[in-house]
Amino acid sequence: QVQLVESGGGLVQPGGSLRLSCITSRSLFSMNRMGWYRQAPGKQRELVALITSGGSINYEDSVKGRFTISTNNAKNTVYLQMNSLKPEDTAVYYCNARVIAGGNEYNYWGQGTQVTVSS
Repeated sequence: QVQLVESGGGLVQPGGSLRLSCITSRSLFSMNRMGWYRQAPGKQRELVALITSGGSINYEDSVKGRFTISTNNAKNTVYLQMNSLKPEDTAVYYCNARVIAGGNEYNYWGQGTQVTVSS
């Protein structure tokens, strides 16, 4: 079992920045992949950014060049730095941890943190 706790959401004006944090209950080295997803009202949850245990990083097209995913292994924390925020970035952001063990894949989710971009 993995517990994830997100923080850092809030209200920001267009063009502003926020940094989301996700603290995990287990070492990041035990995860196969960490990711950030978001879900806007009336829309499906979508992948925003991910980082694998091998260090590979991927971003959803609309956030490339604006968002950065990073980790602090000593603090068991994953970050999402969000710059040049747009109203369409408004959503609940969720941290995800994927663990593969015994041939099975396990996905764990945080409770979510609201990001609202509005003037």
